[in-house]
Amino acid sequence: MKKEIFKHEIIILKNTFIRLLRRRADINLIKLIKKTHPADLAIVFRYFDEDQQSEVFSLMKNNEHTLEFLTELDDLFIANLLKMENPDRIANLIQNASTNEQSYILAALDNNQAQSVINKLKIEEKEELEELMAYPEDSAGALMSTDVFTLFKDTTCREALKTLQDHKDAEMVFYIYITDDDNSLVGVASLRALATTNSKVKLKEIMVKKVHKVRPETDQEEVAQLVAQYNYLAVPVVDTDNILLGIVTVDDVVDVIREEATEDFLQMAGAGKDREILLKSSWENAKIRIPWLLASWVGGIIAYYVIDNFEKMLENIIVLASFIPIIIGMGGNVGTQSSTIIVRGMATGRITIGNEITIILKELKVGLILGILYGAMLGLFAGFQFMNINPMIGVVVGLSICSSMIIATGVGTFTPIALKKLDIDPAIATGPFVTTSIDILGVFLYFLIAGLLLKA
Repeated sequence: MKKEIFKHEIIILKNTFIRLLRRRADINLIKLIKKTHPADLAIVFRYFDEDQQSEVFSLMKNNEHTLEFLTELDDLFIANLLKMENPDRIANLIQNASTNEQSYILAALDNNQAQSVINKLKIEEKEELEELMAYPEDSAGALMSTDVFTLFKDTTCREALKTLQDHKDAEMVFYIYITDDDNSLVGVASLRALATTNSKVKLKEIMVKKVHKVRPETDQEEVAQLVAQYNYLAVPVVDTDNILLGIVTVDDVVDVIREEATEDFLQMAGAGKDREILLKSSWENAKIRIPWLLASWVGGIIAYYVIDNFEKMLENIIVLASFIPIIIGMGGNVGTQSSTIIVRGMATGRITIGNEITIILKELKVGLILGILYGAMLGLFAGFQFMNINPMIGVVVGLSICSSMIIATGVGTFTPIALKKLDIDPAIATGPFVTTSIDILGVFLYFLIAGLLLKA
């Protein structure tokens, strides 16, 4: 119900914007922009064409509202909006943003434009930003905010609260990060613990010494798993000397989870991994999908040769051909299900080193149960339907379905696990690769069983 209400409100907002754009009612548009939450504005923006997007953005002021709006947009939208903008305006817009927000916006621009904007910033901002942008795109370093609140371990709770009140701009102060004489991270304390403890107690007495932390080069997906597993609101990022560099906050992690899930689903469907595939032209979209579908094409050619080798059998018992689609379809579906479950299990950390054999055996049992069930159902149907031709056809079809589903679960489970061992993204295992291999094996087994039992 809430989803429907939200969708309805967005449609009304979109229609209001478009109506005002057609009337060129700039004053009303400026008022509407100001009243609209940046996140809602970013959603509505997807409904506009490029001219409408440019017109709305030209009416937006260089303030925090516009900055927040930009950070809510996907990088392709940011690039299109800012590609014709003056570097002075962009620099003025992001000068008061946090370093990771600046990095996110500039990363969407081409190198020359981004460098022109960086050169307009203050020296200290420029150095910090260039250091942040040097980290890999999908790493903790690229995500982290460097505006972190830290205190010395011998600071009392009263002093800590007073200092905290003087640092209103610190990034998400739900945790107090505590350092020693060498500025090394030694502990963390929650804001709740700080506020409920006697004011004379020192931080080292209330801090949690075992701190889950990551390195700047840690993949963002690992950071997301850490946050999800322990329900943290932020994760500290440290260097090799355990010096605190910044923190990755939960709002950034939510975006990471969404992005990683989108990439995995696109790869599993054989549509590449570009999250903005819908925004690309038809030709660009086709180019992304061509190599992924090549596996299906090659698999189809192999399946043709398999079927061609059993041509005489098909000529003698033509009814066998009618069951090929269901053999292929059932095996492909159950294989894709297994692959999806395994890839998702890896992404959420439920499948770890050591429990792979158990997972494979469990899926094989699932394949066996499903195979026996559907094999019996289809075998009985085929047996009664073609009893006058050959009563063994039902047995052949039933055994083939059962064998195909067992092999499908095995392939669908084993392939992503094997790829993970080889440090290859397991999401590429599904879609064309798994289904094509299952199709070939399913058809081959079908005719093999038919050849043995029907003596064609």
